Parts: sequence; C-alpha cells; structure tokens
Amino acid sequence: MRRIAPKDWYQVKRLDDDVTSICEPFIQEFYRCNIWHVRGRDRDMLVDSGMGVVSLREWVPLVTERPLTAVASHTHFDHIGCHHEFDCRCVHSGEADLLAHPTRRNTLAEPYVADEIFDALPPEPYASATYAVKAAPATRLLNDGDHIDLGDRVFEVIHTPGHSPGGIALWEESTGVLFSGDILYDGPLIEDTYHANADDYLASMERLLRIPARIVHGGHFPSFSGARYRTLIKDWLAEKEKTI
Repeated sequence: MRRIAPKDWYQVKRLDDDVTSICEPFIQEFYRCNIWHVRGRDRDMLVDSGMGVVSLREWVPLVTERPLTAVASHTHFDHIGCHHEFDCRCVHSGEADLLAHPTRRNTLAEPYVADEIFDALPPEPYASATYAVKAAPATRLLNDGDHIDLGDRVFEVIHTPGHSPGGIALWEESTGVLFSGDILYDGPLIEDTYHANADDYLASMERLLRIPARIVHGGHFPSFSGARYRTLIKDWLAEKEKTI
C-alpha cells in the first residue's frame, strides 16, 4: 500500500460559525475521526485530535495560531492521538486515567488498528502492529455542567456516557451548535465497546433529544441539521423500544 507524505495527510475545510473541519482522508470513513477547530475571541478550541500518526501542530498551522484548548470527546485512539502536542488538555473525569495512561487495549487500538482501515498508509515509520497513543495527562478535568470559555463563546459540557464512561458533548446555546462526539453521528453507532453501557446510552440519548441543536458536528461522518439530529435520536429510541 502506498504511503502519504505528511504535508498531504490532513484535509482542512472552513465551515460556518467559525468552525473548521480537519480530517485524515486516507483513513476509511468508518474509522476516521472528525477533528473540529473552533475560533474564539481570546482562544480557540480543538475537539478531538485524530490518530496522531502525523503531527497536527507541524502540518496544520491553524492549530498553532492562537492559544488553544484541546478537548477529548472521549479517549478512544482515533480521537486523542495528537493531544500530547497541546499544553491545555481537557477530558471528562471518568476517562482521565485513560488519557494519562493509554494502552492499545484501553484506547481500542488493539481490535481496530490494522492496515485495512487505511486507503493509503501514513508516512514511515508508521506500523499498524506497533501503533500506540502517547500519554497526555489532562490539565483540566471536565464534569457535567462545566463550561469552556473562549472569550466570546461558551460551550457547556454535557456528560453523555454510553459509548464510553467519560463521553461528552459540547453545547453552545447562543448559536445552537453541538459537538456530539461518538454518542451520536449520522452513521453506524458503536454500542458494544468494552466499557460501553446500554442503560447509560439510553439515558444520554433521551437527554440529547431535549437539546434544541441547530447544527451537529459528530465524531464521525458529515455534520447534519437539527432536524436530522432529532430524527436520528427518535429512530434510535424507537428501535430500542422494539427490542425491550
């Protein structure tokens, strides 16, 4: 399989609401984490940081332009790979230990990372068999109801356990922007990880349905409207009712 030069590894696209999408297009879509950059008046926010196989700080200048808070929606390998590159690192208290002490098993790299998840490989010396996330101890622990203040923008932390115990969404009430992480996106959801919890997942989805999101940026797959958001949740809940 061919290898990609570091300068070509990331794709950057400016969206509305001063949100920029950063992605790793050579990872197949199901495994490809969405990295979100949010511009604020006093500082910026990064929601998740990809696999870490190519440096974000070196190859995506946007993330070094201003002071930045790097937030982990949760601690699976595809979301925290470059967190160690940033001085300000936030994660929910329920997964702080994983961010500080990642292993191939507890980040889900062990079952998922193989050459087959790529359409083209990262630059050398990357090897799937030895891939591992670097430790990035949190500088701030987040809990439900906390806020991330960018000066002119404030995001509320919504604890959304289910996919993982410390999963979070980030909600900006003034704009209706929601970053939903992996609890909800417009694609096949993963509900059976080693630390997933079905009861928590149900409670998180019921809570999210009460949030009047206008636009949703998920952990995977394209962003979607508030109408689509409500349809996805209602369909998921209805399917669960059938199986009870």
